[in-house]
Amino acid sequence: MSRKSIDGNRFSPFTQWNRALSIRSSNRSSGTAGSSTSSHLHGSGSSSSRRGFSLSSLRGTIQPELSKRLYRLIKSENNLVSAHETAAKERVSIATQLSEWGEQTGDEAISDVSDKVGVVLSEIGEQEDNYAHALDESRATLKTIRNTEKSVQPSRDGKNRIADEIAKLKAKEPESTKLVVLEQELVRAEAENLVAEAQLTNITRQKLKEAYQAEFMATIERADKQIILARHGLRLLQLLDDTPVVPGDTRAGYPHASQARQILNDAEDDLRDWRLPENLLEDESKYVSTASSPVQSQGQSPLSNVTNVGNTRAPVPEQMTAPAIGT
Repeated sequence: MSRKSIDGNRFSPFTQWNRALSIRSSNRSSGTAGSSTSSHLHGSGSSSSRRGFSLSSLRGTIQPELSKRLYRLIKSENNLVSAHETAAKERVSIATQLSEWGEQTGDEAISDVSDKVGVVLSEIGEQEDNYAHALDESRATLKTIRNTEKSVQPSRDGKNRIADEIAKLKAKEPESTKLVVLEQELVRAEAENLVAEAQLTNITRQKLKEAYQAEFMATIERADKQIILARHGLRLLQLLDDTPVVPGDTRAGYPHASQARQILNDAEDDLRDWRLPENLLEDESKYVSTASSPVQSQGQSPLSNVTNVGNTRAPVPEQMTAPAIGT
């Protein structure tokens, strides 16, 4: 079986996954590839834990009062995205190390199974990376709300400033001719603020819904696809005969190489065929109460059926029997 390198490439969950029936590098020196990958991933950890002074660290202190909370939330979301990206990279690194360890054991069965399991683990890492990108897009949508809040703050401040000036002037000079001018300015400021506030509430509702719909759908996709991969990973493990042998006896040969490759092909096909239910959002809207219609209390939410992992190629472990594997 050919060994195809993954150096410099990431798995594509659909079009290119079939090229990686092995994740072992064909041009590495023994025992160094896994450790070098790991050290590369961890090498910047100590330096990144101590950050120097930067202008970006002060931005939270100069945000308008209206947008401060959302600014902090968006910053926290950025940390979450980074965490998922790091988890994805670590998963790929571990997958590579597992494959290379299995190869050096000299056991044909362990070598092949560990390599194929490494492919599955690496693809699980790829799904984690895709999820991180989806979170980042959701975060970008929230920025639209924050930017609108920032633009509304001056309108609020201007209206309040004029109202304060009028109150002070009435207390000191109730007959001042300047009151008429200020009251006219207040009318204009209130009209401008009314438009700005309406725009803010419209954008906030629209973008909040848009951002978290995207995040929840990405969560469903990641969960479903990782379940698909995990079940095929369990199928691969069933190919490994762990029956104890008596000292001195020779273990039977490993006859499942082609079956292991087919399991990876099955996993690729299942990922490619996966789809979100087309009418998911429309169906869920039926379970939301309105002023004129109560919440439906009977029936089951369609969300309970969104997973698309119940294929016959990847049964749960209890359905995997050893005699069926050897056929």
